[in-house]
Amino acid sequence: MRRQAVRFGAPAVVSEMVAGDMLAIARPDVVRRTCRHDGDGQWIVQLAASRPEAMQTGARLLREAGVDVIDINMGCPSRQVTGAQSGSALMRDVPLALEIIQAAIDGAGDLPVTLKMRLGWDHDSLNAPDIAQSAEHMGVRMLTVHGRTRCQFYKGTADWKRVSDTVEAVSLPVIVNGDISSCDDARKAVTESGAHGVMVGRAAMGQPWLLGRIAAHLDGETFEEPALEEQLDSLLEQISDSVDLYGDFLGVRTVRKHVSAAIESVNLPLTDDVRRKLRSQLCQINHAGDLQSALRRVYRKTFELEAA
Repeated sequence: MRRQAVRFGAPAVVSEMVAGDMLAIARPDVVRRTCRHDGDGQWIVQLAASRPEAMQTGARLLREAGVDVIDINMGCPSRQVTGAQSGSALMRDVPLALEIIQAAIDGAGDLPVTLKMRLGWDHDSLNAPDIAQSAEHMGVRMLTVHGRTRCQFYKGTADWKRVSDTVEAVSLPVIVNGDISSCDDARKAVTESGAHGVMVGRAAMGQPWLLGRIAAHLDGETFEEPALEEQLDSLLEQISDSVDLYGDFLGVRTVRKHVSAAIESVNLPLTDDVRRKLRSQLCQINHAGDLQSALRRVYRKTFELEAA
């Protein structure tokens, strides 16, 4: 997914969240998440930990691996992560959060360290600006703020305007995140927050060129949308990459969510019912070659749906 985003002009991509303690013991699935993407742009790995020692060790290992930037995760709202006192749980334990930030900086050496967080744990503790000021004094180079609290998870809508409190509190570049799925969203998010740029997450699934399109829009440049054949080539390559990375069995199953998202967004004359059936049938295919052949037929409008 990240390789395809870079292919279509994403200025930067960030890895999945990597647990510092699991990286230290070289757990295979965690190590895989640190893989460098091909193409232009920096190699940025997002690191999470609940203990300063684990964060420092993880940051040191990433520095030795040659990454360009280490991004601290203090924004993940999942119960599995926050239950282990990591991710956005750190926003309700500021002393520990600051220790972990310092540990990341110590482990990173000369590498830039950035920080991603939410507005706060809940609406009674919107402490992102305070944490941001401390992080700036400690040496963090950039901040990203998702416009929700942890307790909101992904409910409601992101409050881009509230991110302006963090923008005004520091002299660092601040990136706004949350509910950005179009060029208009990006422009509005930047205007309301005063942020220096946007981070796009779930909306890019199935259309990895979205980031390049938004970047061009914010820079006042034109963007050439990929033709249907190039979109197909991108998706087929993503399937091959997934199998190369995870192996046949897991690779096909991992990429299914991207295939489903691509069918949801592809510009073909399909009714909602047909798209739903296509997603279901494609996601039951267990072999990469068969899945790629089926997608070629879909994009060339020769795929015949099986009877429901």
